[in-house]
Amino acid sequence: MKEQKAAHTEAIDYRAVGFMCGLEIHQRLSTKEKLFCSCPANYLDTDNMIGSITRYQRAVAGELGSIDRSAEFEELRNRKFVYRVHDLHTCLVELDEEPPHRLNDDALRVALSLASAMDMKIIDELQPMRKEVVDGSDPSAFQRTTLIGIDGVIEAEGYKVAMPSLFLEEESSAILAGNEDEVSYDPDRLGIPLVEIDTDPYIPDPKAAKAIALYIGTMLRVSGAVQRGIGSIRQDVNVSIKGGARVEIKGLQEVDKLDKFVENEVARQLRLLEIRKELLGRKAGVGTPVDLTDMFRGTTVRIIAGQLEKNGVVFGFRLSGFKGMLGKEVNPDRRLGSEISDYAKMARVNGLIHSDENLSVYGFSAKELEGLKKKLGVEENDAFILIAGKKRDAEKAADLAIERAKYALVGVPLETRGAANNELCTTRFLRPLPGGSRMYPETDARPILVTKELLDWARKNAPSIEKEKEWILSKVSNKAVAEQLLTSQKLPLFKSIVKSTKVDPDFLANTLIQKFTELKRGGFGVDGIDEKKLAEVFTLYGSGSITKQAVEELLKELSLEKKGVADVVASKHLERITGKSLERIVEQARKELSDSKDISELRNKIMAKYRLNVDGAELNALLTRR
Repeated sequence: MKEQKAAHTEAIDYRAVGFMCGLEIHQRLSTKEKLFCSCPANYLDTDNMIGSITRYQRAVAGELGSIDRSAEFEELRNRKFVYRVHDLHTCLVELDEEPPHRLNDDALRVALSLASAMDMKIIDELQPMRKEVVDGSDPSAFQRTTLIGIDGVIEAEGYKVAMPSLFLEEESSAILAGNEDEVSYDPDRLGIPLVEIDTDPYIPDPKAAKAIALYIGTMLRVSGAVQRGIGSIRQDVNVSIKGGARVEIKGLQEVDKLDKFVENEVARQLRLLEIRKELLGRKAGVGTPVDLTDMFRGTTVRIIAGQLEKNGVVFGFRLSGFKGMLGKEVNPDRRLGSEISDYAKMARVNGLIHSDENLSVYGFSAKELEGLKKKLGVEENDAFILIAGKKRDAEKAADLAIERAKYALVGVPLETRGAANNELCTTRFLRPLPGGSRMYPETDARPILVTKELLDWARKNAPSIEKEKEWILSKVSNKAVAEQLLTSQKLPLFKSIVKSTKVDPDFLANTLIQKFTELKRGGFGVDGIDEKKLAEVFTLYGSGSITKQAVEELLKELSLEKKGVADVVASKHLERITGKSLERIVEQARKELSDSKDISELRNKIMAKYRLNVDGAELNALLTRR
């Protein structure tokens, strides 16, 4: 455990290690229709399936005539892709059975305004392109993407950041379920307009990366033209160090942990370089696969016996000079053996067994271990790896594991990685890093001329964090709350309620920021309350139908039950008591206290019974006047 903690917290001089880091921010836009068809763009994650289609996908050459390595890798996995077709949000365009329609004008305007906000040069004539995607997330095996602007710059939290590009592209399908043989996708989400915003690779350290991602996220929310909620924004982070390699960490949704993922990636690359140095010093090498199937006939090792019962095979190979290295930790709960195993799993095997593990837990006999070491030629300072599975899968898995083991002698492979453990902020291999070979022109979509009218509109409507901050401070007196509101997901809701109701902005801001935090700590899932219901709650308060105290009670109830706001108000008797009704309550309380004129005594008696129904200021005014 101590070693794991050290791997996560050790101090790193990022300048000394040649740290380079760039961000790719992907944000869905809140348009009515999808990017290249008229299907609704409000992804509902529904279950109204009316059919399905099945596809297998193949890699093709890009515009430069070569096949992208990541696309080729996905093709080798030979998976079946099943797409659930729905009656509301799916049409022939998504299924690649009909050419794309005209590019969504609203999405284009939003993309242009965002490019203007970052002082980008807008491309005069926009040319939609196809970006090859062979992981099944698009039935057509490509994603349409259009370069909108280049060479921009932002000032973010004290950092001047170059913004080389902004793309307008299609969202991918949502994955429903999958394994190494078959993956099911929901194409409802497919085709929703999405912007990809890229930074340059010169972000100085992980904390700066987090701050810049937060700033860009704030700018997007300030625009008022983006979708919100889980999955609507994703961050990809590209990281490299001197002697290492560029690694893309894909699809981070929690920006609060972004810096920890980056820290761990730097630590991982440093550990891999240390391993490389030690292996080269040992003159280490990687052998070729040997069929050990006959040797394990009748074995009691369950993981192997189970595969042999299904007519599977067992392969093993020697790693000369690798003894003790496969167990070397590269990240918390991640070792060199884990890195190699990730590659093997791409070939439909459950993993691998290596000699740095505690082999006694598998049940190997001394005779089996002695026999396989002899057959593989394993000597004192060597290690070995075993892989069991169907013959075709085991062969492919052995080849992939050998490829990764050999790369341990080179250093850090170019990879796309995804989250392995969100708590530990560690990653695992997904596929080789893609390159430019997967891009080629979209022949079914016309180029788009950017007119002066479009440019003028974009400049006029470019979101400004500074102007937004000024507006918030004009409404919210507590500067700390205003600062939190600016970067909060609740900002668009705050603006909408302030503009459409008479609610006090200070009370609204304090509730959305401070009270929500307090309630969440108390176990109430207020973040899950539908925004329409939240707007209804504050509309009732702004109109005087409920009291300030009732708002908190109403929020608690709405977080626990899937009821309507009016239903909760009625069932919990939260209606405000005011005017003549309140006067009668005051008179009754005075009589019960023998016509007491002690204002404090009267107030306490009334509020003890009607705390949620009576406005304190109105009661005080009434008691004072009387």
